[in-house]
Amino acid sequence: MEQYKLGEMEQRFAEIIWDNEPVTSRTLTKLCEKEFGWKRTTTYTMLKRLCDREIFKNDGGMVIALMSKSEFKVAQGEKFISEIFHGSLPQFLAAFSRHKKLSKRDINEIQKLIDEYKEE
Repeated sequence: MEQYKLGEMEQRFAEIIWDNEPVTSRTLTKLCEKEFGWKRTTTYTMLKRLCDREIFKNDGGMVIALMSKSEFKVAQGEKFISEIFHGSLPQFLAAFSRHKKLSKRDINEIQKLIDEYKEE
């Protein structure tokens, strides 16, 4: 799960890239200096970390996302369910609904997803 687990600053940094991509590494350092007060080296260190996790890519000074924000969140959810609930979505839903009452709207949306899946 480490690949899809971000600390608070990593998450904020990722948001800057997603919001501005494609972005030059030079522009990214300026954005991070303004937003976080970071030096250029700090920005490059953080970027390397997230590139090593294959979330972003720095290609000749142009930073692009290898995963969209939405894809990243899906991957986080899938990894969580896989590790904590042994890949069982029903176990996850059962645990979740024990602590949070599902609204009629939630139930209808889940049922719609199930129905669409059955049709495929």
